[in-house]
Amino acid sequence: MSEPFRTRSFVAVEPHRRPVRQRAAVRVIVTDGSSVLLLSDTDPGAPGTRWWVTPGGGIDPGEQPVQAACRELAEETGRVVDPLDLGGPLLRRLVIHGYSDQVLAQSELFYVLQVPAPFELDTSGFTEEEKLTIAAWDWHSIDQLAALTEPVWPGDLAELVALAGQPAAWPVDAGVVEESTVNAGELGRRIALEWPGFPDS
Repeated sequence: MSEPFRTRSFVAVEPHRRPVRQRAAVRVIVTDGSSVLLLSDTDPGAPGTRWWVTPGGGIDPGEQPVQAACRELAEETGRVVDPLDLGGPLLRRLVIHGYSDQVLAQSELFYVLQVPAPFELDTSGFTEEEKLTIAAWDWHSIDQLAALTEPVWPGDLAELVALAGQPAAWPVDAGVVEESTVNAGELGRRIALEWPGFPDS
């Protein structure tokens, strides 16, 4: 994760007083074709919140997106891969996250890693922030994602797994979406209008 995000306080503030941050980020869809690896994320400033996400995070200074994707995989799953092992980017989007302590705008590129079978995670590479926010991990059946009681971000993950088999269609531009525990509101819309663009893939 990028340096400014390693020092979050996770103290809830009034929604209109939340600081606004922007960054470029990557996410990796890890799948064996029938299931997908997801991390259970939380917002410590909003007790009881929980959602499922794919591995990923911010692009560090000097990194190419695919290098960041490999680093994030190693940190969050223990899986060491070569950039050539990743497909994509298959999707790009601007996502607005409204959290209890901040509003975060990310230009995201999604990559895919095909694995032969589910594997056990090694989470010893978690950052201090991840140790506070990541509550669990699991392999979920792609067919059963819609039945999960907690949100899955992105909401169209099953469609993205299907897209992984259609490289001629990459990258799909998903536009602007919001995924929030505390609504970003007008702040989020303003960020979307001012966003400068996406990193090179």
